[in-house]
Order: sequence, then structure tokens, then C-alpha cells
Amino acid sequence: MSTIATNELKHEISQLLREYQQSRSERVRNQLVQLNFGLVRKEAHYWINQCHESYEDLLQVGCMGLIRAIEKFELSKGNAFSSYAMPYIRGEIQHYLRDKGVTVRIPRRWLALQQQAIGVSRSLREQYHRQPTDRELATALEISVNEWQEIKLAWINRAPLSLDVPIQGGEEGTTCLGELVPDTNYRSFQLAQEDQIRLQQALVQLEQRTREVVECVFLQDLTQKQVAELLGISVVTVSRRVKKGLNLLKNIMGVAEN
Repeated sequence: MSTIATNELKHEISQLLREYQQSRSERVRNQLVQLNFGLVRKEAHYWINQCHESYEDLLQVGCMGLIRAIEKFELSKGNAFSSYAMPYIRGEIQHYLRDKGVTVRIPRRWLALQQQAIGVSRSLREQYHRQPTDRELATALEISVNEWQEIKLAWINRAPLSLDVPIQGGEEGTTCLGELVPDTNYRSFQLAQEDQIRLQQALVQLEQRTREVVECVFLQDLTQKQVAELLGISVVTVSRRVKKGLNLLKNIMGVAEN
């Protein structure tokens, strides 16, 4: 799709989202589902390689997530709708698979490449004196950028977002990601799921270096020392980025200070 066509599509989606916020018209909502159906296809295609559910079922479940995103999206926040919607689509499919007791599998080849990437990343950091890009890593691993991004996504999705990992915050004591959600009582699993989706959406908005550190700590349950070794930075830098990331997430999610 050309840049002009892409911009026209984004403009049309924005117009329809504005109209839907005012009218709550089922016709407009269906138009938005149709225009954004590619997001659902992309996510369903990813999950079909990791479970034995039918592609059609995953599409149907993903559409439910897309509809929830359409209903909750607020144009005034200034977020890109596609970035906002993907965690809803992914969360709905993950919830469906967990409810069915489906064991999500990661291909052995991907596990091997993920392990290989740790050493390759370290070598490239020493060579370039910076964190390598996805394209550089993919080239070194002799795979496509798309496959490398799918491997990273699989690694992140192998476990639920960890809301209660304690993080040392210097003089301020410890904190955890769960403190960023509006309701700490978790009245139901669905509420916790909703909060996790909100956190995933907020994470997308962090700049890359800060997001990498926060994801390593909260998504992969690594210690700050392990993160420092993995990313080739100091433990102090990791601590600073975690603190910075938590503060940014609080601002993004509109969490009031105590």
C-alpha cells in the first residue's frame, strides 16, 4: 500500500472513530471493524502457529477484542488506533486460549534463535557501541526482520504480564507494576486482564531504550543485574530507566500520586 493510500486510510479511520464516539452507530462500528480487520488477521496468523485452534475461531475472537478497542478508544488522547487496538486483540485471543486450557508452544527453532540472539546481540553491541537494531540482529541471524519480531513477540507472550514483581526505587522504597493500575483489589480476573491490556498499551508509548529495560524486568522477570548484562549497560542505568519508565507509565495512565 502506498504512503498516500495509507494516510487516506488513517484519515478515514479517524473520521469514523470521531463519528462513532458521537453516534455509537452499529453501522459505523462495523465499518471500523472492516477497515481494521488486517490487525486481527495479523494477530490470528501469529497465534495459529502456536496452537491447534482454527484460524476462523481466532479471527472471531480477535474481532471481539477489536470491537472492545473501538468502543473504548478516545481520540483526544492522541494515540494511534492500531497501537491502541493490538493489545485488546492479543489479550482477547490469549484469554480465549487460557480459558480453553490451550498450551501455547514456541517452535524449537525460535527458542534456539532466541538463545543465539543473546550472544549475537552482545557481539554487535561491542562492535557498534550501541544496542543493535532489529534489522541488524535479523541479518546476523540470517532471518527476516518479520520473523525476528515474531520471535520477540513469542518470547514476551510465553507468560502473562507480571504485575507484582517488586522493584527497588532508592529512597522511595519498593514499587511494582501493579501499583500503576487504578484498582488494586482486582475484583475479577477480567478486571486484571483489562489492567494488563492498559499497561501493555502504555508500554508501547515509551521510548525504545526505556521500554527495553521495563519489558525485561516486568515481562521476562529478569533481575536488574541480568538486564544490565543482557543490554550491555550498568545496573545503575537499569535502575534509572526502570524508575523513569514507571514515572512515565504513571503519567500515561493518569495514575494519581498518593
